Amino acid sequence: MNIQGKTVLITGASRGIGRAIALEFARQGAQRLILVARTHERLIEVATEIESLGVEAVPLALDLAHSVEVNIAVA
Repeated sequence: MNIQGKTVLITGASRGIGRAIALEFARQGAQRLILVARTHERLIEVATEIESLGVEAVPLALDLAHSVEVNIAVA
């Protein structure tokens, strides 16, 4: 899959597999990563690490179980 220059949205990005995927996409040349998880502080830590790789990171603290919250954030 070619993700060079793409914007990628990753859920569960604050830890575990989601964090590992976010870091790998950053290394593979994604232009911007939208990081979604419930814990804002952990998202900031991951975003900082990604930005040190020269990739834009946008942390969004959301609970995907709340569809109204998600719709507002996406809009």
